[in-house]
Amino acid sequence: MRAPTVVLTLLAVLVFVPQSQAQDARLAVEQFVARLAEITVTDMAVTQTLTLYDPKDSHRQVRGERKLWIKVPARLREETKVEDLRVLRVMNGDRLVVQRGGKVFEAPPRERERQRVHTLFPLPRTAADLLREWASLGVRTEVATAVRVGGRTVTLIGAAEGDRTSPAVWLDPEYGVVRIITRVEGPGGAKMGDVAFSEHRKVSAGFFYPFRQELFLDSKLLEVASVRSVEVNTGLSDSLFDPDALLKGTSR
Repeated sequence: MRAPTVVLTLLAVLVFVPQSQAQDARLAVEQFVARLAEITVTDMAVTQTLTLYDPKDSHRQVRGERKLWIKVPARLREETKVEDLRVLRVMNGDRLVVQRGGKVFEAPPRERERQRVHTLFPLPRTAADLLREWASLGVRTEVATAVRVGGRTVTLIGAAEGDRTSPAVWLDPEYGVVRIITRVEGPGGAKMGDVAFSEHRKVSAGFFYPFRQELFLDSKLLEVASVRSVEVNTGLSDSLFDPDALLKGTSR
């Protein structure tokens, strides 16, 4: 069984909502961004154990490993190994180069957007940046309500409580995004993609990282990533994040 590929699509939604809800969403994001400004993280290395599930039979599963190297401002190197499949992705700004199945190619925009959704890093961002990015994924950023998740109060942006069919973001004031639902496009048409982040642990002053990440498609569990190790501020080399080096075959 190969790792599932989920491609995000963009959705434009025009909805009239009370102005107070829009203010609540922006206030929650502004408060979180202000907290991020107090965190000093320049790079991070993460090692995860992957468990991939067959959507047709949850008893069928395979194990693998994923390694992430992340560096400010917007650089990512991701290596995934599952059985005989090895996939290497290098993202630098708006560029994403992928090495898979013996081939190396520049990824299309949709795959680049998907990569951003799965990147958790305390980048210096403004509230407007985050709201604009979520809106591009179909989230109605004018809609917000407070809900309880795992005993904590979070802000649900984009949907009403109990709604599992609308693109939405769950924002914890301390942990950041703890869940995101988007519409995804696959071979069988549009489906609902759901990514949940939990078991947060402090890995640096003021910075919590989720040690468990779950990916669902139309409510079916596809992937669980369990973090084995996280290293912060180790001075990662810029050469790790060179997309041209991967294209030329000189990236290590």
